[in-house]
Amino acid sequence: MIPTITPDTLTLSPGSEVILRYQTWEDYEQLLQVRQNRAALKITFDAVTREIRIMAPLPGHGKRSAALTALIQALLRHTGQDWDSYDPITLKQLQQKGVEPDHCFYVQNREALLGQEQIDLAIDPPPDLAVEMDLTSLTQASDYNEIGVPELWIYRQARLLIYCFDGQRYRESTVSPLFPDIAVRDLIPVYVEQAWTEGSSIALRAFERYLASL
Repeated sequence: MIPTITPDTLTLSPGSEVILRYQTWEDYEQLLQVRQNRAALKITFDAVTREIRIMAPLPGHGKRSAALTALIQALLRHTGQDWDSYDPITLKQLQQKGVEPDHCFYVQNREALLGQEQIDLAIDPPPDLAVEMDLTSLTQASDYNEIGVPELWIYRQARLLIYCFDGQRYRESTVSPLFPDIAVRDLIPVYVEQAWTEGSSIALRAFERYLASL
């Protein structure tokens, strides 16, 4: 499939990525409208580079992303933390940055978003955790600098990378602030890949049994 980008149409074949250079915030907003919230396409904007990136995930992206999300929810239940989650979602800092994590969680700040259908980062806090599943394109932690999500997880090539925001930039960490007593960096890849090879429900039950044994 040849990528099609017009004022009325936006289509890419799975696994494709298109970079549009010398773009404006208005161009970005227009593409978001053309897409009409179809989760099959992810669109990001960077005012510094003036680039819009459009990515169509591979089929394996959705399955691994769903498995990872279920594991995070199991961790939150195990640690007794309430949460609200969003998928899909567009996080924007006006005229600066627009990103679309595969999933995000409000935990400590969840009450601030109760009953809201949209998130406005000009007045609302960012999610406590954003999750990116990198199968088609590579996410840079710096992509989130303007958004300021406290904790960012990037899953790539059967590895979990954890980044924490220090107020200016992201620093890689071996420990998750949300789950400081659990070795999630080592555990999560085991069960995400098990979900791929053996099935999501089997991996989730195995993970829950492991958590219960702690």
